[in-house]
Amino acid sequence: MNTLSLLSGASAVIGIVGDPIAQVKSPAGMTAGLMARGLNAVVVPFHVTPEDLTGFVAGISAARNLTGLIVTVPHKFAFYSLCASTSARSLLLRTVNVLRRRPDGGWHGDIFDGEGFVTSLIAGGGTPAGKRVLLVGAGGAGSAIALALLEAGVAALAVHDDNPARRAALLSLLAPAANGRTCPGSADPTGFDIVVNATPAGMRADDPLPVDITRLSPAMVAADVITAPEETPFLQAARAQGCRTRTGVEMFNGVCALMLDFYTPPGHQNREA
Repeated sequence: MNTLSLLSGASAVIGIVGDPIAQVKSPAGMTAGLMARGLNAVVVPFHVTPEDLTGFVAGISAARNLTGLIVTVPHKFAFYSLCASTSARSLLLRTVNVLRRRPDGGWHGDIFDGEGFVTSLIAGGGTPAGKRVLLVGAGGAGSAIALALLEAGVAALAVHDDNPARRAALLSLLAPAANGRTCPGSADPTGFDIVVNATPAGMRADDPLPVDITRLSPAMVAADVITAPEETPFLQAARAQGCRTRTGVEMFNGVCALMLDFYTPPGHQNREA
């Protein structure tokens, strides 16, 4: 059945918010997934700049059929401050990528980027336990991925970011979970088993590469969080060097499954079950 034929005035709305937003691939798939679970809901994209974010949330929150928000770059940290409650990992990292409406009208937030990334990595044969990982990017997605990698048992995690203060802040937040396994990194991937790009570098053709690709080796796994283009210049270069790769689309498929669970009410009869 055509998904659109199921929409009505009783449909709930879940917004996906970013700047830019045209690159996101989730609205159609998430809408279909929600309806496959028997939920009358539609996911709608919103292009909102950082300057307009507070006003946007204040205005759109007045819509009582807006039951959730999905957050993409660059708003994951900003939306944390707009939540009335969050998961423990979002509380630690001060970032969210999903929100759902609480009974009192406020927002509850969580972040699934890290869990979805590790699921994708393992599915591609890149089991992180015991491995040395270089993570480039200490933003919202990078923060969640860093925590998930530590929880998955990496032996060492080096974090590189063009903003030293942001890198230092993330390393400080991770310290209680790290047990001495984290350190500042660089753009040199030499000696690592897994190299992760968690920055926007690669969304545009003229973006600089996140690492020195001449130092990649066939034994490494290279992973990216970018979904458009799916085959980023970094992943293309990594494949040319013989590396196994995982794309942002493969990661986001794992994230979407977790988001569907997040938006499915407890006890709801899941048609997919």
